[in-house]
Amino acid sequence: MKLTVIGAGCWGLTLAWLLTDNFDRVTIWGREQDLSEDLIKNKHASKPLEVQLKDKVEITSNLSEAIKDADIILNVVATSGTRDVCEKLKKAGIKSEQILVNASKGIELPSLMRMSEVIKDVLPDQKLAILSGPTLAKEVLAGLPTAASVACEDIQVAEFVQKACTVPSKFRLYTNTDVIGVELGGSLKNVIAIASGFAKTMGLGDNCTGTLLTRGMAEIVRVSIQLGANPSTLYGLSGMGDLIATCSSPMSRNYTVGSMLAKGKKIDDILSELGSVAEGVKTSKAICELAKKLDIEVPVSSAIYEAVYTDITPQALLEKLMNRKLKEEERYV
Repeated sequence: MKLTVIGAGCWGLTLAWLLTDNFDRVTIWGREQDLSEDLIKNKHASKPLEVQLKDKVEITSNLSEAIKDADIILNVVATSGTRDVCEKLKKAGIKSEQILVNASKGIELPSLMRMSEVIKDVLPDQKLAILSGPTLAKEVLAGLPTAASVACEDIQVAEFVQKACTVPSKFRLYTNTDVIGVELGGSLKNVIAIASGFAKTMGLGDNCTGTLLTRGMAEIVRVSIQLGANPSTLYGLSGMGDLIATCSSPMSRNYTVGSMLAKGKKIDDILSELGSVAEGVKTSKAICELAKKLDIEVPVSSAIYEAVYTDITPQALLEKLMNRKLKEEERYV
């Protein structure tokens, strides 16, 4: 079997490294400007994380060659680039029977479409699955164990990906047919991770962190249910599991963004210093627009949107959240 990874960023390289021994052939595609000489010649990358790939991994900027004969194609580009990549895949001759697995977590702007909706908009007949869960790249590269969800409305497709991509003792996959829930859980938790990094750096304490995770989860569930998700999915790996991991680890890029915002740094400087995509930044705008469209309150996400896109001070933001009108706690069971 052949695996093709679309995107030579941190998570794309990590997945290629993790799954190499599961496949006879592994190819990584990236734009010419994204492929360093070290990666092409030595199968080695040093930024943003160090990754050493095996010799059998092929590196190319030729998309037609990359996807030729691939059984599974992993899309691991930023959400803002997914539509363009799908257009390129269409021109490159992707076949409908090839399974495209999206591993990017975010919402397209300005359309507010989930990644599966974006992909289906361009490739309506494509076999498609979603991969999402608590998968911090640095821990995966260290060989530490984790699990994730692979979602597809066609359970047979999900089971095929599950079997092909599970790595014994390291990477355990669970199938799910709730594509909406798996996608939204993985996307919206990035905003709460920014809030968590923000609170931790401000020294607001563990009680505050627990509050943010819980109230943030309530927002994720509130929005996701309105968009058609099964609420139980949000308490699984791609929702609660991913939320806990990204909200408690400085290895999370979104957590790091929140930490730097709390220090008074501006978002453009933060992203430049980070050197990689933090999807929660744009997703904070997306969830606020979705909430407005659905007439739903998302105070934690709205606060992060303000922290990212306005000059509000950290203290003013905290007071605004804590002094909202009192209300009853929701129940979703």
